Amino acid sequence: MANRGQDPDLVKHLDLAGDFMRLRLGEASVPRVGIILGSGLGGLAERIEDPIYIPYADVPYFPVSTVEGHAGRLVIGDLPAPDGTKTRVVALQGRFHLYEGYGASQVVFPVRALARLGVEAFVITNAAGGINTDLAPGDLMMITDHINLTGQNPLMGSHDDRLGPRFPDMGEAYDPEFRELLKAAASEQGLTLKEGVYTVLSGPSYETPAEVRMLSKLGCDACGMSTIPEVVACRQMSVRVLGISLISNHAAGLSENPLTHAEVIETANRVAPSFVDLVRTTVPRLVEALGRS
Repeated sequence: MANRGQDPDLVKHLDLAGDFMRLRLGEASVPRVGIILGSGLGGLAERIEDPIYIPYADVPYFPVSTVEGHAGRLVIGDLPAPDGTKTRVVALQGRFHLYEGYGASQVVFPVRALARLGVEAFVITNAAGGINTDLAPGDLMMITDHINLTGQNPLMGSHDDRLGPRFPDMGEAYDPEFRELLKAAASEQGLTLKEGVYTVLSGPSYETPAEVRMLSKLGCDACGMSTIPEVVACRQMSVRVLGISLISNHAAGLSENPLTHAEVIETANRVAPSFVDLVRTTVPRLVEALGRS
């Protein structure tokens, strides 16, 4: 039977990557929370104190990020909240995409390696195009559910029970308790936090107006080219997930201007301060929730 791209030595390679990261950490503890920073959102990593930098290219078996706006490194250290509370985190300053030529299993390799290392929860962020007309560029949208339209899944291929069940439940892919904590943090900051369903397409071309009309009829509020593979891998491994989309542009057909990656980065830079403060406020509460579970 064809292997469909899954590495038969996957767990061995994950643990070798983990051993390398633990060696680089030295006496420092492994964070309980990871943050995946989407296009233009990497600036949050600059707020991490006493950082340890690990370029992806140094880690055994890690892919290498090739997209503008993705620095391509792990940043491990203490993230201070606005109230001064410090939480140890690992930030992925850049991620990997199917459109870069990676298979779904390669895209989620860093998430799986960090989960094997001891990370228990991920805040997964992205820049997304707004489909729902109630969403405007600059809005922050909490992801409540998703639709995968890539035709790919990181669990396809050979299976290893050490990574979790073959058929993981996705009924609550985006943790309900984490979502309530995010909403409370946004309310305290006076931020308007939208909610919606995120869909992923393979990219890298943007969607056509006809595709956007189809997505709207399917119940999609925003669309992008990432996130869902990582969420699937996390849930298989019982890692809890909070998802946040920064609405960087109107989807095709909803704006008079052509879509560009430069627009994505410009919008992300404009909204970054609000996004950073929201994540900084929320992360310590996620760790408290992990302690209650």
